[in-house]
Amino acid sequence: MYNREKIKSFPMDFFRLLPEGCVSDILFFTSPKDAAISSAVSRGFNSATESDLLWGKFLPDDYEDISSRYVSPRICSSKKELYFSLCDSPVLMDGGKLSFSLDKKTGKKCFMISARELAISWGVDTPWHWEWIAHPQSRFSEVAHLHTVCWLDIRGTIGSQMLSKRSKYVVYLVFKLAEEHYGLDIAYASVRFVNSVSDKEAEERASILSLVGENINYMTCPQKRVDGWMEMELGNFINDIGDDGDVEARFMEIKHLDGKGRLIVQGIEFRPE
Repeated sequence: MYNREKIKSFPMDFFRLLPEGCVSDILFFTSPKDAAISSAVSRGFNSATESDLLWGKFLPDDYEDISSRYVSPRICSSKKELYFSLCDSPVLMDGGKLSFSLDKKTGKKCFMISARELAISWGVDTPWHWEWIAHPQSRFSEVAHLHTVCWLDIRGTIGSQMLSKRSKYVVYLVFKLAEEHYGLDIAYASVRFVNSVSDKEAEERASILSLVGENINYMTCPQKRVDGWMEMELGNFINDIGDDGDVEARFMEIKHLDGKGRLIVQGIEFRPE
């Protein structure tokens, strides 16, 4: 396995003598991040680090299938530009129900399921519980705005075959708290492979968390994102070769039937660690 330190140990002229395809193959065994900065190590890398050959290898194997599902095409002048565009600016797919992006360091796939595609108890045709509104900071056309419920239960499901193989994924609820929010100091979360872990078993193993960010040792608390939203970790899992069926992430508070309200949900994100 090549890395940046090993690359530095080679004579500089060595890489200038190699065909561009060979240099691209060498860089492919580093990482997208190292490939992007390797031109500073040797001028022999300059051409290869700009080539479509290299950056095409860093794109997911199923990228053509994914891109065929975009709401609008992503037009770029090179595959390097395309790669970093997908890292910095998620693209909507499947009619705006899902967003897709790449992890900048690894090139692994990230997906966010829109609130409209989540299974939300009392979320359909009950505007006195949940209201669907536009939000200027959301990547999706609608977000879910909780007015009040006693039974809070939100689930998001994705097929493991869509995710990057042999990768650890962390799942996040992406949300905001409206003014005068209430009943969200304690909640529970679980992540499971639907085919191998029962709903009851996942509930019993659910972790405790707090959306209001109280500093309590045994609870998971939210973090602020660069896009202005908050995210709460719901759990993690290992995606081996993508043949484990659906993965379900669940956020809930169904133990204490007190009122809960003023939560804004953008979606649930599956992101490589």
